[in-house]
Amino acid sequence: MKKFRKVLDGLTTSSPGGTIGSPSCGSAAGTPTSAPTPKEIDVQETLVSENFQLCKTVRHGFPYQPTALAFDPVQKILAIGSRTGGVRILGRPGVDCYCQHESGAAVLQLQFLINEGALVTACADDTLHLWNLRQRRPAILHSLKFNRERVTFCHLPFQSKWLYVGTERGNTHMVNIESFILSGYVIMWNKAIELATKTHPGPVVHLSDSPKDEGKLLIGFESGTVVQWDLRCKKADFRIYYDEAIHSVSWHHEGKQFMCSHSDGSLTMWNLRNTTKPFQVTYPHGKIQRDGRKESCKPILKVEYKTSRSSEPFIVFSGGLSYDKAGRRPTLTIMHGKAITVLEMDYPIVEFMVLCETPYNNEVQEPSAVVVLLEKDLIVVDLTQSNFPVFENPYPMDVHESPVTCTAYFADCPPDIIPILYSIGAKHKKTGYSQKEWPISGGTWTLGSQTYPEVIITGHADGSIKFWDASAITLQMLYKFKTSKVFEKPKPGEGRAADLVEEDPFAVQMVSWCPQSRIFCVVGISAHIILYRFSKYDANTQIVCLDIRLQCESDDVITPSENENNPCFPEPGSHSPQAPHPASPSSGTPEGVKDSIPCLKVKDRVVRVPPGYQAELVIQLLWVDGEPPQQISTLDINSAYGLLAFGNCNGLAIVDYLQKTILLCMSTLDLYGASDPYQRLTRSPRRNRQSTSGLTELSDNQQSIDMERSKSPTSVQYPTSLHNDPRVLPEPVASLRASHCSPVFYLLDNVKGPGRKLSLPTDLKTDLDHVNGHCTSPTSQPCSAGKPRVPMGPEGPRLTRRGPGRPPFRKAQSAACMEISLPVSHTEGYASRRAMLQQLHGVSMYSHDEHHSSSAYCWNEKAAAESRENSFSRSRSSSVSSIDRDTKEAITTLQFGESYGRKSDALPTPCLWVGTSLGVVVLIPMSIPTDQEERMEEAVTIGPCGTVLMLKGSVLRFGFLDCMGAVIQSPYEAWRDPNASEDPDRPRRRKLVNFSPSSSQDTCGDGHLAVVCSEKQAKVILMPSQSCLFVHNITESSFVLRADVVSACNSVCLACFCANGHVMTLSLPSLRPLMDVNYLPLTDMRIARTFCFTNGGQALYLSSPTEIQRITYSQEMCDNLQEMLGELFTPIETPEAQNRGFLKGFFGGNANTVDREELFGEASAGKASRSLAQHIPGQGGMEGMKVAAGGVVGDLARARIALDERGQRLGELEDRTALMMTSAESFSKHAHELMLKCKDKKWYQL
Repeated sequence: MKKFRKVLDGLTTSSPGGTIGSPSCGSAAGTPTSAPTPKEIDVQETLVSENFQLCKTVRHGFPYQPTALAFDPVQKILAIGSRTGGVRILGRPGVDCYCQHESGAAVLQLQFLINEGALVTACADDTLHLWNLRQRRPAILHSLKFNRERVTFCHLPFQSKWLYVGTERGNTHMVNIESFILSGYVIMWNKAIELATKTHPGPVVHLSDSPKDEGKLLIGFESGTVVQWDLRCKKADFRIYYDEAIHSVSWHHEGKQFMCSHSDGSLTMWNLRNTTKPFQVTYPHGKIQRDGRKESCKPILKVEYKTSRSSEPFIVFSGGLSYDKAGRRPTLTIMHGKAITVLEMDYPIVEFMVLCETPYNNEVQEPSAVVVLLEKDLIVVDLTQSNFPVFENPYPMDVHESPVTCTAYFADCPPDIIPILYSIGAKHKKTGYSQKEWPISGGTWTLGSQTYPEVIITGHADGSIKFWDASAITLQMLYKFKTSKVFEKPKPGEGRAADLVEEDPFAVQMVSWCPQSRIFCVVGISAHIILYRFSKYDANTQIVCLDIRLQCESDDVITPSENENNPCFPEPGSHSPQAPHPASPSSGTPEGVKDSIPCLKVKDRVVRVPPGYQAELVIQLLWVDGEPPQQISTLDINSAYGLLAFGNCNGLAIVDYLQKTILLCMSTLDLYGASDPYQRLTRSPRRNRQSTSGLTELSDNQQSIDMERSKSPTSVQYPTSLHNDPRVLPEPVASLRASHCSPVFYLLDNVKGPGRKLSLPTDLKTDLDHVNGHCTSPTSQPCSAGKPRVPMGPEGPRLTRRGPGRPPFRKAQSAACMEISLPVSHTEGYASRRAMLQQLHGVSMYSHDEHHSSSAYCWNEKAAAESRENSFSRSRSSSVSSIDRDTKEAITTLQFGESYGRKSDALPTPCLWVGTSLGVVVLIPMSIPTDQEERMEEAVTIGPCGTVLMLKGSVLRFGFLDCMGAVIQSPYEAWRDPNASEDPDRPRRRKLVNFSPSSSQDTCGDGHLAVVCSEKQAKVILMPSQSCLFVHNITESSFVLRADVVSACNSVCLACFCANGHVMTLSLPSLRPLMDVNYLPLTDMRIARTFCFTNGGQALYLSSPTEIQRITYSQEMCDNLQEMLGELFTPIETPEAQNRGFLKGFFGGNANTVDREELFGEASAGKASRSLAQHIPGQGGMEGMKVAAGGVVGDLARARIALDERGQRLGELEDRTALMMTSAESFSKHAHELMLKCKDKKWYQL
């Protein structure tokens, strides 16, 4: 209590009558510090915990690993099941629903209750589920778990209440759809086949009722046996035994014959009059060889036999190709009369379904289209045209056309950006699609009331960029371009192509977009940056290329005395940036070591570029002494300043993209000058003497990689002896040390190898498949210096895994392919954490001898005290454990903005905020000419570094607030078309927004607040006094992966996503915790790469390699979500069955009906054994809702839902009553006409 009172005294004495955002909030708020405040900060915070709720909104993209397909021909909606237990239900554009089974079991089969608003799913855990689709968020009504038998096939006849279920044992069960209870009626396999048969017929692979008689059930067994079972008489009408295994069966609509597909690539036609042998056997793709035998063919996995009134029947099947040609594409074959059309597919066929006009199986089918579900695509073929064109897919199924490597999400964009991108993208659309309307047109969807422009950007492994319209929770492709067109294609055999073994050298690593100025930057995996400008006109352009040598020299020993004698910055105005080395393919040492050449070659000629984004500048990092450049870890661009800044583990570079010059290029260590907060000593001589030439094995031994993370002044201190040998640590101390250890430090390895990885890994290495350990931070990049070292054990040095100059992995990694889970326990080994980092960042890790690599960070009392005033001193004591001088510090985040470089600054100036992987924040002030002509001629002056701040963990994000708590937007240049015709009388001038001393003084003249978030904590700092107002330790056992200052509920907050799966929001500026939800218990690397926040309380991530999941953490959006989602079910009258005429009815042409309730009901069939299957009530009805909800809100929700359901039932009753009245009137009319017709006739005239 005394300490807290002392803090308050410090605050009140430094500011007369001033308060700092109610610091008396206690533990609920961020910790207020005792730093003096020069003015009163009184921010009225409006956000409370009730403003936040986390829920999923919508999922876009192609269902990952699909397994099943179903279609409702009346409602015209499509369902797709997946291997992970997901179900996607699609209708017209905008109607897109995702459901997930809690068990996660694969979906084996889907069956719609046609025009009933329900769906049955059969899963791999032998459970049947009944889904209610009459609500915007489908829910399970009933489940039935089979205990003793495995479900293999299901069939639900049209307008039937009984579901036929076939099992692996060959038995067939009946399930009542309404109650989801098993009937006592069972067709046992030994009764279905002949008693003389000694072998088991195999699992049930097909069930269907006869179109001619509903009381006859056709059962197909895997071995080739087909039985027609009479449900009334409980006996078999006929049995068919065929030599080849059966995969599928399809009826002719008249019910007199059916077709089977077999494992030898044959189709057999059977007539019910003679079932002893098939009356037709065909091998559609089997050729007769010279010796007269048929060549062997692949199995025909499915066949559908559909009739048409106006033409020959359609026979559609998948598979059946001959084995003679290896590597042939999967095919779908359409046989129409004598014409055979083979459609080659890009991916294996999972399932297909022919769409017909009628739901009745005893009518002419009239097929109109074929839906083909592939492993990675969904296509629909038009059967009404002879060339069988495909329909243009209105769903965003091509997100994964090339693997996604990065994402960006922008909400509340300028309203004109989406139309202009769509107009440019529409010019490049493919042609040749079917002109008919998309056949999957069910459901209803309306534009919600709360909509604003949203754009999602995806970067891909092939270097392509896609812009998506994400407004109103939909997704539509706007525009696409390829960054690879900037570069020359490497020719086979060239030295450049031979050395660069990457399969995806153009893969996009990150993007930066300014919607207002329409400037777009792409960071590639080959250490290159491309700057694009947007134009509505095509142009001939010459791409300017800047080559930068950003590499730390391994022999550059820096001591405290050297640093003091050689400050990193000269006097202001006299700084001259390091001149880049010219790129020359022939440059290098006589030994052939690559030096001063980029990874890719930019086109050096004038190129014609189409309208859209046009490349203006390419920046490439160069090879240095045979070492490839390190990947770029962060980038920021400001259109008002005309500057671009980027960094990696070696240092920082600032480029003036207006003048096409390099302003700054220096190592991270040189940025500090005399203000370096670390003590960096030379390496141990014994450590220098160790050498080898290969990549060592990743070891799970904690000793081999025991590198300690740098800590804040408040971190726990450990003796050097304990640090060097973790085995002697007491258990509480060991766990405490692990809790303060950030995984970023493991990227800062102080060794150098012959090659560095230029890509993200696509294939998961064998030695990384089962790694367990810490979640690893994706915010830092690796650095290298010196020579690679390995421990010299008794067995001698380990063998190398790869040749010199080659990256350790061959294929570029997409974020979509990352499947390794990241456990979050902080007590596991460090070796696996390094392995996780290697997988996440795609960097080569080298182990070193831990006996000579003590690198703990240590603070003395003087440095800890002076850190509050941002003044650091170096200890020259050799007895103090310090950071090794070879440990490189990665630049992890950059942000341009109007700020104060020093405490003495009276007005804000353009500054660059720099955050590093060791938790250091540096401000670099700049002097930029304001006049347009001067800006293009005079150089931008970079001032000496100003503020140096410290945080725990790697710095992730900066944000700026004014003294009223509102977000300060970065200045920008209003967009103008660079290729538009100029008016000589009115020359165009740059229009800058929020970039003038006067406007800056109006908004920030009294200072501003800087929000700094790292992996471990967040701080709010008052500028220019640099007083820390609030500190909040976000997490101890984990670390933050993504953080951003976003707007939500007409206010602003700090949103964080942690590696342990927690999503948090903190108020600003007081840093009060508002929400903490354990959203993803086990985070994987794909999510870590692609998770991003945006304004409006929304976020997204790549939930699978092919799907984008959008979520919201806003209570307001959760409340309005029902309004924004589409309706899956719309009341439609079931079409009436066709009248087949008097003669067909007289001669038995009409289908015979059967009362299934009488056959399968409890009264006649009895009850099924309780041990056979277990009924599980679902949560989709009122009972489940009563359990889940509570309180006044739950009562209101229940009343509202009950009222909606009652109104819906009343509406249905009214429709049925009107239908009955119409039918009665029609019957009365016909009866009266018949009476008048027969009134005067004798009995023998009737």
